[in-house]
Amino acid sequence: MDSRDAVLRRIRAALADVPADEGPEDVPVPRAYRRGHAAPGQDLTRLFAERVRDYLATVTRTDRTGLPGAIAAALTARRATRLAVPDGFPAGFLPSGAFEWHREPLGVAALDALDGVVTLAAVGIAVTGTIVLDTGPGQGGRALSLVPDYHLCVIRAEQIVDDVPEALARLDPRLPLTFVSGPSATSDIELTRVEGVHGPRTLDVLLVDPGEPVPPAGAGGTAEP
Repeated sequence: MDSRDAVLRRIRAALADVPADEGPEDVPVPRAYRRGHAAPGQDLTRLFAERVRDYLATVTRTDRTGLPGAIAAALTARRATRLAVPDGFPAGFLPSGAFEWHREPLGVAALDALDGVVTLAAVGIAVTGTIVLDTGPGQGGRALSLVPDYHLCVIRAEQIVDDVPEALARLDPRLPLTFVSGPSATSDIELTRVEGVHGPRTLDVLLVDPGEPVPPAGAGGTAEP
């Protein structure tokens, strides 16, 4: 028996008397800790943008009407023309021009050969400047946002929450969650920052401010951004 099997055996033993339909929310547990750290009335979208920039990522604010142009401008600035696009990303938000949109399924080798990926997001955390992807519509599998060297992420202002507890309340723990706090970087080697080790070297974020309603899934494309 290896260590993994030993750990799983102990977990199963500890849960042996727990009803199969019981969830964490069914057990009264005192949670007196602070669930948010933004100042009362603070503009969460502004705070989110500031914290994302602290991680050396770029943040561009736009609205739904200007989103295709903002995507085109970001990709042009990065000289990225061959992009992966996950299922569920609204086709109407993709700009025209000399761009190649590569749809799933895409293997690791195919992803590595592209210039980058364009995705939506599930949640944004203002205090930490973190974007969370949960493989939902417009986000793709984990490899889609980890293998390419460039990631352009679109997130709506109303998806941004104060802190981690509020974000977790919106997420399904059964889904594979990817927490993105700026471009991938490490300082493990002689305390020198090296980017692009565990994921994209470059991250651009398009923050979509509230505007005209987004059409529902199936209306001229797919899921809302």
